Amino acid sequence: MIKAGIIGGAGYTAGELIRLLINHPETEIIFVNSTSNAGNKITDVHEGLYGECDLVFTDELPLEDIDVLFFCTAHGDTKKFIESHNIPEDLKIIDLSMDYRIASPVHDFIYGLPELNRRATCTAKHVANPGCFATCIQLGLLPLAKHLMLNGDVMVNAITGSTGAGVKPGATSHFSWRNNNMSVYKAFEHQHVPEIRQSLKQLQNSFDSEIDFIPYRGDFPRGIFATLVVKTKVALEEIVRMYEEYYSKDSFVHIVDKNIDLKQVVNTNKCLIHLEKHGDKLLIISCIDNLLKGASGQAVHNMNLMFNLEETVGLRLKPSAF
Repeated sequence: MIKAGIIGGAGYTAGELIRLLINHPETEIIFVNSTSNAGNKITDVHEGLYGECDLVFTDELPLEDIDVLFFCTAHGDTKKFIESHNIPEDLKIIDLSMDYRIASPVHDFIYGLPELNRRATCTAKHVANPGCFATCIQLGLLPLAKHLMLNGDVMVNAITGSTGAGVKPGATSHFSWRNNNMSVYKAFEHQHVPEIRQSLKQLQNSFDSEIDFIPYRGDFPRGIFATLVVKTKVALEEIVRMYEEYYSKDSFVHIVDKNIDLKQVVNTNKCLIHLEKHGDKLLIISCIDNLLKGASGQAVHNMNLMFNLEETVGLRLKPSAF
């Protein structure tokens, strides 16, 4: 059994991670650390786990007792923790924050998008889990980058559910504001753009065009629905073939020949992609669950690869669908 620890156990991503790991046949949770909830039951915070989990939050850190450590912490906290604690040499780390997503000679974290870095993830000791928007958008673009087809600006519009803002209530996640409402935020300046660019340049080093990304807040709890537009003269049939070939060995990405919707992916680790051609404009529609494929599900996917398990173990999940 893989023995797991979680730091930062009170948020949405931690709740989903706990749910996945307690139902994972090859994993045992040894501790869930939360200084603000130490001594409280997990179900006092994550009430959806009633009847499934009798664990208690702790402020202890028995790192020597685990095989893998998940960080579900605020951005910046993982780096501070690693720099201030003695980490066992053989302990694997999966960081769900953005602290180590950008490659640097000062750290050895692998960018954990399996559809891009599967081989490197399988042998990695430290993995940086991608951002939710970054995951959805990259999966829509990677096959084009592989074929050196991103030779102009990429236009992206993507809408996310309220859980993307985290568990702490705020002015733009309050029900009375969010319900029946929609708004733009961080237009052209979202923090996930650098990691998207990094991945595209990994496949197409010549890529230097703009990624014009406009994020939207949606009035639903979970999911990301993205539309991407690029220009190309390549026929749709050939593009579909490229996408199907690129993702032929990936269990969670599916190319769909008719329009897609969020309910097909919410509560799953899937990404669905639909392609359309209108003149020389290629429309790519990509959707994921921001908490699963965009966070905790992808973290478990990475864990499976790091421990040489079949990648879908613990991740065959039913979508809400209706």
